Amino acid sequence: MLVTLKEVLEKAKQEKYGVGAFNCTSLESGMAIIAAAEELKSPVILQYADSHRHLISIDVIGPIMLQLAKAAKVPVVVHLDHGASIESCKHAVDMGFTSVMYDASAKPFEDNVKETRTVVEYAHEKGASVEAELGHILTSKAGAAEGSGKSYTREEAYTDPLMAKEFIEKTEVDALAIGFGTAHGIYTEKPVLDLGRITLIKNAKNIPYVMHGGSGLSEEEYKTAIKNGICKINYYTYLSLAGGKGVMQYLIDKKESDALYFEEIAKAGITAMRADVERAMKIFGSDGRF
Repeated sequence: MLVTLKEVLEKAKQEKYGVGAFNCTSLESGMAIIAAAEELKSPVILQYADSHRHLISIDVIGPIMLQLAKAAKVPVVVHLDHGASIESCKHAVDMGFTSVMYDASAKPFEDNVKETRTVVEYAHEKGASVEAELGHILTSKAGAAEGSGKSYTREEAYTDPLMAKEFIEKTEVDALAIGFGTAHGIYTEKPVLDLGRITLIKNAKNIPYVMHGGSGLSEEEYKTAIKNGICKINYYTYLSLAGGKGVMQYLIDKKESDALYFEEIAKAGITAMRADVERAMKIFGSDGRF
């Protein structure tokens, strides 16, 4: 069933669990994510990032995501992740996405507020939720911030609690992605997390908060982040790696004399991705919530 981000995260905030937001770049990944959610009776967020344009267009995968969500037996949010422009966010809302993230975190604070507010007004008018970002999510290359082309010290990348409060009150966003040391991509070194900062931000303004760069952390780090106020966890890199490993193992196990059908390769990837999503959902505590 298709639902908004706001209704899913409000329940997660009240009951103190995290909802996985898994990037959907193909029919196979979408099928794996939905199958895992239905098996575990978990709410889930299917998301497409503007940065995935080189893999597949939102105009192709968007209707597939929406159909998977509408047919699902559990609550499913269809979300645009890291919307690169106001226009792309409006386009996703017009397509039927129930949530969008506008990312102006690399811009000056006042510009981020103004532009995010524009997206909020448009999305809320049409019944969709909005996530924004304040602070900077690092890449796995130390010091670089995702999508900004700039480098920051870790302290500069962390979100300031009082700025977060002001930002939320001025924009009226439904959820906020915050910087506390996580990074996108494959970790080449252990991230330096300030998990206590999540609590400081939540105490300043108690709305659902979002962890970007959620792959690769320890189970204990996930659980502490959720206890401190994280309600949405973006998860993609290690999910995609799991699918690749599943296909690789399938090919290793095949005999040279066996016929090799593409659909069997796809099925191996789906099975592996589904297992990884189920593992993540159990750690986040969203299993059995519906």
